[in-house]
Amino acid sequence: MPTSPPTDDGRSFQEWYEERMENTIAGLLRAGVLLSAFVVIAGAVLYLGAHPLARVSYRSFAGEPEHLRDVHGIVRSAFSGQARSLMQLGLLLLIATPVARVVFSILAFAMEGDRMYVIFTLVVLSVLLYSLFGSFLFA
Repeated sequence: MPTSPPTDDGRSFQEWYEERMENTIAGLLRAGVLLSAFVVIAGAVLYLGAHPLARVSYRSFAGEPEHLRDVHGIVRSAFSGQARSLMQLGLLLLIATPVARVVFSILAFAMEGDRMYVIFTLVVLSVLLYSLFGSFLFA
């Protein structure tokens, strides 16, 4: 990263850049959590509006319908307005938020030219992706 003269408030360019990246990452996390909460709440309101007297039976287990078991089915049925799918989509957005943060961190470290942190962050991303999708590899 090129060195530049200090900013108006006496901070170096490096300090300014790092603070800007931290604020951007914090905003990304905040936006992801708020968006997922909004989607889950919207789905819950629609579901409770359509099923105001719904009761849960804890005596027997009933799995999720087939269309709620994969990402493609969840997205497709959420965009058709199905309440349960909207709630599932909100949970998927919540799971995707830290993954997006790690991807953004990789880009930020690459722009800084910090190869060691790029490698560490790529390892973290691979662990995250393996924990999310590894069960499909060995199913």
